[in-house]
Amino acid sequence: MAASGVRSAVAYVRVAELASASAQQRAIEAWARRAEVDVSSWHVDVGIDGATPIAERPALMAAFAALRVLGAGRLVAANATTFGHEELVCWLIERAALVEGATLVTADGSQTRTSPEAGDARDAAYSRGAVELARAYRRVTTGARVRAVLAEKKARGERVGNVPYGFRVAVDGVHLEPDAREQDVIAIVRRLSSEGLSQRAIVARLAAREIVGRTGAPLRQTQIAKLLRSA
Repeated sequence: MAASGVRSAVAYVRVAELASASAQQRAIEAWARRAEVDVSSWHVDVGIDGATPIAERPALMAAFAALRVLGAGRLVAANATTFGHEELVCWLIERAALVEGATLVTADGSQTRTSPEAGDARDAAYSRGAVELARAYRRVTTGARVRAVLAEKKARGERVGNVPYGFRVAVDGVHLEPDAREQDVIAIVRRLSSEGLSQRAIVARLAAREIVGRTGAPLRQTQIAKLLRSA
C-alpha cells in the first residue's frame, strides 16, 4: 500500500522527447530512496516548454489531481527547471500544489523561481485563485481546440453535429451531400423572399402548397428565418 502525506510523492517529468525521460526518472528514484518516500504515480509532459501555463500541461494537471486523490504530500521533479523557468509559472505551480496539500520538491535540491511573497499569509487565497485560473484557462483552450477541429471537419465537407437543412449524409457515413428536395425548398423560400414576401407570408404560401419540412410538419417562421440567414 502506498504511503501517505509527506512520505508519499507524485513525480512530474517534463522532456522534449519521451526517450530522454529516463534520466529524470532515475534522479527522482534516487531521491525517493534517500528521503524514504514512496513515489505513488508518475506524470510525463512531452514537448512542453518551461514557460507553458499550467492548463496547457496535461501531465501536470493530472499530477495535481493525483496529489488530491492519493493524499500525497509532495510534488517532485528532477530539478527546478522541470517545473519551469518563468517566475509566474513556477509561482502558480507551487500555489496549485499547496491547494492540494503538497509542496514542491526537487531531486537535486534546486529552488524554483517563485515570487518573493512565497511565505505570505495570503498564499492559500492566491493558490486557490491560481487553480481556478488554470481550470478556467483549460476550459477556454479546450473549447477553442474543439471549435477548430469542428471547423476543419466542416471545411472538408464532413458531418459536424446535426445535418443542416438542404443536405444529407453521403453513403460513406462521413461527408455531406446536397439533398435535392430540400434544396428545392430553399430555392422557393429565397425566391419568395426576393419577391417581397414576409417570413410569415412565406410560411403561409408553403403551407398552401403543402410543402413540409424534414419531419413532415409544416415549416415554421423560425426555420424560414434560418434558411434566409444561411443564404
